[in-house]
Amino acid sequence: MNELNKISIKQYLSGMNIHPVKDYGYYSMYHCPFRDDHNASFKVDYNKNVWHDFGTNEGGTIIDLVMKMENCSFHEAACKLEREYAINPDSFSFHGNTVSNEIKNNASTSIQNIIPITHPKLLAWTRERKIDLGLANLYCEEIHYQINDKNYFSVGFRNDKGGYELSSPPNFKSCISPKEITTVRNNRDACLVFEGFWDFLSYLTIQKIEKTKHDVAVLNSVANVQKTMDFLKSHKEIYTYLDNDDAGRKATELIQSANPIVYNRSIKYADFKDLNDYLCQKPMIKPEVKKKKLGLKR
Repeated sequence: MNELNKISIKQYLSGMNIHPVKDYGYYSMYHCPFRDDHNASFKVDYNKNVWHDFGTNEGGTIIDLVMKMENCSFHEAACKLEREYAINPDSFSFHGNTVSNEIKNNASTSIQNIIPITHPKLLAWTRERKIDLGLANLYCEEIHYQINDKNYFSVGFRNDKGGYELSSPPNFKSCISPKEITTVRNNRDACLVFEGFWDFLSYLTIQKIEKTKHDVAVLNSVANVQKTMDFLKSHKEIYTYLDNDDAGRKATELIQSANPIVYNRSIKYADFKDLNDYLCQKPMIKPEVKKKKLGLKR
């Protein structure tokens, strides 16, 4: 756990476009990122890598901060940090159905096989996400990989540098490095932006299409938002479909600040965590059945 707490709080906040108001060298004062704060009463000590909110008298490590900002559990916060900051699997891992959230391509890690999605558990996982298998296999694959002589398998979504975003039940997320965005380039003026590949597949499902005529950028993590800026700037219109949480909203604001025409589509599923959550929970509307007119009996 010490490895996670070494991740710079300053770097984490900067990645969410949160910057200090006053810098005193070894510490800085911020506007508190999780409440209204006009007095810059949120302190980050760079030497100790801890934070303290003088407004609420709360404080702690970077894990405590992620739990507070993301409204998530300790386990979820640790997974998020591990995923987005590439903690080495040899230095930190969880027991159970988890491995490092960014799997390094080294001697102890190797991809064993890449096939269409066929394993019963992954088929059920895809159905649970409300994604048609044919659509899933059009963009994803079943990845079998080995870490330190242990075998794993997941749904894999390839990024622009040949790495894979991994997903498997119950809610495992990981990646085989290198970590990168995924783009679909149709040479169009409009670009759609998604946070993860399940959201991209959800959009296609909702639209009842297999391919979009627009360009697409899948961030594969909001930490990658800066990596997509050059690609987005080549488009006249941008439509964002990011998560309805603080990280998603800040990423949307960052995209809006750097591009002239941005349409935030997350408001269309504002009551849901993300686009896939909306797809999974939205009520199914049954088609109206017209009753045959029988006429009047004499």
